[in-house]
Amino acid sequence: MRKSSVGNEGLSELEASKTRVAQEAVKLVKDDMIVGLGSGSTANIFIAELGKRIIDEELNIFGIPTSFESRMLAIQYEIPLVSLDQCDEIDIAIDGADEVDKKTLALIKGGGGCHTQEKIIDYYAKEFVVIVDENKVVDNLGEKMPVPLEVVPFAYSTVLNELLKRNSAPSIRMASKKMGPIITDNGNMIIDVFIDIKDPEETEKELNNIPGVVENGVFTKVDKVLVGNPKKVKTLKNKNKK
Repeated sequence: MRKSSVGNEGLSELEASKTRVAQEAVKLVKDDMIVGLGSGSTANIFIAELGKRIIDEELNIFGIPTSFESRMLAIQYEIPLVSLDQCDEIDIAIDGADEVDKKTLALIKGGGGCHTQEKIIDYYAKEFVVIVDENKVVDNLGEKMPVPLEVVPFAYSTVLNELLKRNSAPSIRMASKKMGPIITDNGNMIIDVFIDIKDPEETEKELNNIPGVVENGVFTKVDKVLVGNPKKVKTLKNKNKK
């Protein structure tokens, strides 16, 4: 059963920022669109707001989720879903980020461990829009967050060795409440690594060239970023995009 959308009253500044930017992003969605549904706390609010708008305005909109969590939320908020192999194109993808480089709009994503599916859907969309609170915007990518790598379990040791050769500090992401590593929706492991990212596009390519790496959490094909604070939303546009 659908729950009511989130209001801004009584929220912390952080939650108010996330809610405001999610509500602004919903305005970008038009009737008859197929929408990539991102993952994470801000994307979750977007999904709730989109579900409300679809029902209130009787819109013909379909969602394509980037994770099991976003799929379950879409079902909860009564958003009709399609799979990737059922659609010729995705009109727009709305997703969050762990960090945004304010100069290049490159991202680090994957704090929730679903960056592979996110990247497939976000990059396939005709327009990829990122929604974040202002705390996620940084001067240099990698300031606060490690880059996650989704790794085939068979190759975890060779990937670790390769990363150590690059003067980085890799670590397998472990579950907090049970023994063993976190496993992605695709059945793989995650290795987090702090690295110096001078050229995000080159870093994205280099990490994906390590045998055993399925996908990494550096995202460079971003059209625009909506940055929210409790009072307003600012739009950052990729200067290399029309």
